[in-house]
Amino acid sequence: MNLESAVEMNIDEPQDCYILAVETSCDETSAAVIKNGNVVLSNVIASQIETHKAFGGVVPEVASRKHVESITLILEEAIQQAGIPPEKLSAIAVTEGPGLVGALLVGIMAAKSLAFALDKPLIGTHHIAGHIYANQLTNEILYPCMALVVSGGHTELVLMEKEGSFKLIGRTRDDAVGEAYDKVARALGFPYPGGPYVDKLACESEEVETLPRAWLEPGSYDFSFSGLKSAVLNTVNQHRMRGENEFHPAIARGFQESVIEVLVEKAVRAIGETSAVQLLLCGGVAANRGLRAALSERCQKEEIPLLIPPLVYCTDNAAMIGAAAYLKWKNGEFSDLALKAEPSLSLEEWSVAT
Repeated sequence: MNLESAVEMNIDEPQDCYILAVETSCDETSAAVIKNGNVVLSNVIASQIETHKAFGGVVPEVASRKHVESITLILEEAIQQAGIPPEKLSAIAVTEGPGLVGALLVGIMAAKSLAFALDKPLIGTHHIAGHIYANQLTNEILYPCMALVVSGGHTELVLMEKEGSFKLIGRTRDDAVGEAYDKVARALGFPYPGGPYVDKLACESEEVETLPRAWLEPGSYDFSFSGLKSAVLNTVNQHRMRGENEFHPAIARGFQESVIEVLVEKAVRAIGETSAVQLLLCGGVAANRGLRAALSERCQKEEIPLLIPPLVYCTDNAAMIGAAAYLKWKNGEFSDLALKAEPSLSLEEWSVAT
């Protein structure tokens, strides 16, 4: 066969992979189409923040109902924006966990229906793997690497010795960092979600209230923020008992500096004590300006390559789910239509098979 004939038959030419991804683990309804694991053709997100503000936090039943109302339109818009006909899709990916069980089920049922109707493979995807591989949407991930996961429900250090392999070396023992931010924000009188308010106030404050750091046992990579949260509450009460009113900025800065110092120090130490050659910041709290700045400065000083995703890929979105699902696609690991929601799905167990 001559070269011209081979080109005409597309022999040895890689075929593009188009994954339609669905994310409904908490209070964002999102769908995206991702090409070859790192090209975002569409990423549609419907947030429920305004709905949950009235309750001071996410109400699971309300979140599930909002997903039901939005999911069909979000899927249609994602496919339309991508310009890819449904029959050209390679697979349907969906977050199977962790998350709110009712919210997860909405996305899973929609994804299973599409996979069945289009006769496409189904890929159940881990939510935290998505946050980690959000970095792949804008940068090349080098291995072995270390991921610092900071979100509303997770604070973890994850060693990735190779693509799709996850090993937890540290995790929170109580409140996740995002939970701590929301609880401190509530104590300071800020509405939900409170993290951005605390971050803004902390970055602008010239005064700082000294608060404790929870280092735990020597050498530990674990985290704990419940004691810091309690210290903030006690400090707020002391100020109020003395009739003081202008204490909010100093406490916000003190709290944020305590959180950031522990996160940065443990992440940098983990890089130094393992074979990791790159640090990845992942999760909703990766949008925190103070953390992004402090980690960037420290990594530059230590000459550690650092990846931080753009703000749009920090919070929950379907593009990150498509990026993580591509790992399973390349390895031929698909889910069947019996896929169910797994609110406590293990990241290590979800790792790509070796």
